[in-house]
Order: sequence, then structure tokens, then C-alpha cells
Amino acid sequence: MSLHPDALQLPHGRLRLPAFLPDATQGVVRSLAGADLARCGVQALVMNTFHLMQRPGSSTIQALGGLHRMSGWAGPIITDSGGFQAYSLIRENPRYGSLSERGITFRPEGAARKFNLTPEKTVQLQLAYGADVVICLDDCTHAGAPLDVQEESVRRTVEWAR
Repeated sequence: MSLHPDALQLPHGRLRLPAFLPDATQGVVRSLAGADLARCGVQALVMNTFHLMQRPGSSTIQALGGLHRMSGWAGPIITDSGGFQAYSLIRENPRYGSLSERGITFRPEGAARKFNLTPEKTVQLQLAYGADVVICLDDCTHAGAPLDVQEESVRRTVEWAR
């Protein structure tokens, strides 16, 4: 990846900045094919590790040749770590999981098994999926959380990034 003041040169193309990136959470932008997105001028897509590891699942993504082949999208893909989704699941509903220095353990509603998302695992998954830009696992909080909770969240996110 090379940096330019107005763009990022990524393995699957150039991303001019600033950019609007559609949400393709589970590998697709609903009701649009990759060719349609390209014709609309979309430069890149954002996909979510938290959701992808559950559905369709890491084995399926790898068997289909990674995110680009699975989704039919030839341009850059940015994968979010899933930290915000874990926040919305766990911090709002603690019965669904827990967050520790080692990462996040969660069981989505209706799921038969627990998932573990560590800082290392989220990066490994994103790289295995073939993402162009990988985002570290982040510990998110509510905007109105007390200062000590916000500080702990930032400290944990920085440590996970290391």
C-alpha cells in the first residue's frame, strides 16, 4: 500500500480520498452486483469480520477464494474488525458475552456456539479473507459513558493494536 495525499494505492485498486464506502457487511451490497456498483462510481466496499465469521463463515469464504471472488467485487475491500458489533451485542446485553484484555467472547442470539474474537484472530481472519485494508479490533463504548470507561476503552484498543 502506498500513501498519497489524496489517495491510497491498494492491491485491488486506487482509493481516492475522501470516499463514501457502501456497507457490504456480509459480503454484498443488497440488491446490487459488483458491476453495478462499479458503474455507479463506487471505489471500495466495507465488510465486517464479526458478521462474516458467523455467516457465511471463514471456511466458506476461503473455499470460495476469499472475499473478492465470493462477492464478485474486483475493487478494494476494507474489513472492519467487528469491535462495534461486539459493543452493541455485549455492552448492551451482557448475557450474550464478555470482553476482556484477551478479546471478545460472544454468543449471538440463536447461535449454538460461542465465538472468540481476539486481536490476533481478527487480523488473521481479515488477511485470510484477502482484505486490502485491515482494521484492528477495537473496544467501543457508548458516547455517554463515564470518562474512566472511555479511557479504559482507548487503552484496551491501543493495546490490542500492538
